[in-house]
Amino acid sequence: MSAGFGGSPNENRIGKDAKITIDLDNIDHVIKQYKKIKKYQKSSMFAIKTMDGTEDIVSSLVKEAEENPL
Repeated sequence: MSAGFGGSPNENRIGKDAKITIDLDNIDHVIKQYKKIKKYQKSSMFAIKTMDGTEDIVSSLVKEAEENPL
C-alpha cells in the first residue's frame, strides 16, 4: 500500500522507484484540447453531424484509438 493510502511507503515494495519528467506546458495543451473536444461532443452541432454521418473529428480520434490501443 502506498503512503497516500495510509500504508508505509517501503512496505512490501518490489522493484525500484521510477523517476519521470513531465513537460507541464505540453500537459496544459493536451488538457485544453480534451476540454475543447468534450465541449464539442456536448453540442447540438455534434449531434446533428452524428445523425447525418458527416462527423469527422471525434470519429477519427475513436478510430485512431481503436487501431493503436495502449
